[in-house]
Amino acid sequence: MKCPAYFFPTHRATLKTMQICDKLFKKAHHKNNVANAFRHGLWNVLIAKKCFPKNESVERSIKWAKTITHMHEKLTPNSELERTMDLHNNEIGRTLFAEKQLQNMEEEKIIAVLKVKMETAIKVNSIDEMEKNKSEFVYIEDLKTN
Repeated sequence: MKCPAYFFPTHRATLKTMQICDKLFKKAHHKNNVANAFRHGLWNVLIAKKCFPKNESVERSIKWAKTITHMHEKLTPNSELERTMDLHNNEIGRTLFAEKQLQNMEEEKIIAVLKVKMETAIKVNSIDEMEKNKSEFVYIEDLKTN
């Protein structure tokens, strides 16, 4: 790992992401649905946000979030469609972090921003469809609430 100073902030961001998503969605965010899209976006936002105090650079924080989440996706046993969806939603989170300057925003407000983004999420069946919807969360399966 090239950035040992980012290890603990990244770990905290990961734990916080899971805690928030478990509370909001129970186990549903582990499927390929809109809750999963939210989780991937939130994870990237929180990694960048928690690393920001270490470097005071939005660009470096985003670069690190991309590095670590890409590495994660390389190690997961997902199909190409699932992996592409996860990478796409990771990118949405990083873009929101930069465009909306989320580094100083409280977590509750970040969650609200991402919930609004969920409302325009698009169900897709192919990688081509994802590429046509670069600015929206995408998902493969409908959200089942039990």
